[in-house]
Amino acid sequence: MQTLRVNGYDMGYLEVGNGPPLVCVHGTLGDFRTWYPVLGPLSKKHRVISLSLRRFFPQHWDGIGNDYLMAQHVADVIGFIEQLNAGPVDLMGHSRGGHIGFRVAEQRPDLLRRLVLAEPGGDLDATLRPTEAASPPTPVAARIPAAAQMVQNGDVDGALTLFFDTIDGEGAWRRLPAAPKQQLRDNAFTLIGQVGENRKPFARSHAEPIRTPTLLIGGGDTPGALSTTWRVLAQHIPGAKTAVIPGARHWIFDQAPQEFSKVVLEFLAA
Repeated sequence: MQTLRVNGYDMGYLEVGNGPPLVCVHGTLGDFRTWYPVLGPLSKKHRVISLSLRRFFPQHWDGIGNDYLMAQHVADVIGFIEQLNAGPVDLMGHSRGGHIGFRVAEQRPDLLRRLVLAEPGGDLDATLRPTEAASPPTPVAARIPAAAQMVQNGDVDGALTLFFDTIDGEGAWRRLPAAPKQQLRDNAFTLIGQVGENRKPFARSHAEPIRTPTLLIGGGDTPGALSTTWRVLAQHIPGAKTAVIPGARHWIFDQAPQEFSKVVLEFLAA
């Protein structure tokens, strides 16, 4: 692990491979270890840089502080890319990290060559909600306050069960192997910060000006709002490409690493 001091905070990251830089941003409860399943395939063609956001592992945060904000994390990723001094980079984000990637492309397109968003997390505002949906699916974010309260009460595994099963279906947490379970436990207190992170919903006025070549990827079996959001964004980001990984759910790169890597590498090489 290496660190880079960005906006007064030491951001941990892993770097592997050679070639054009590909910066990878994890989602809720993740860290630089999130991308382990695809580091091998991706690093055959790229210098893969997997970072940990502020307050995530290797820090063991207690949930106290006022800097766990979406705007802060976006600013940190921008600062991280600037300090790499590697020219425009390819940027890939998953879930909440996909939301961060979207905001980086919105604010600093000069830093990016290409953008990959794997089921980016966030609500759609009224300008983007599908007209066919009389009432949008309940967003995963609705469960965050309850899960955060469980963490504060000392029931970490209960909180992670609530969160993980909401995304991947009942029993998903129970079936998860020990190593990824521990990674999620290491970051459980970030759920407390996420309650007040002030994440803005996606809007048409945010998506339509994006000019960075963009690929949006989804799992073929992902249920609910997470399966809708990326498809809607793809309709409004000019020239966006899309890919569906059959049989996979939200943690696409973990469940289908070879298929995921193939799609990403083909897009980055185009």
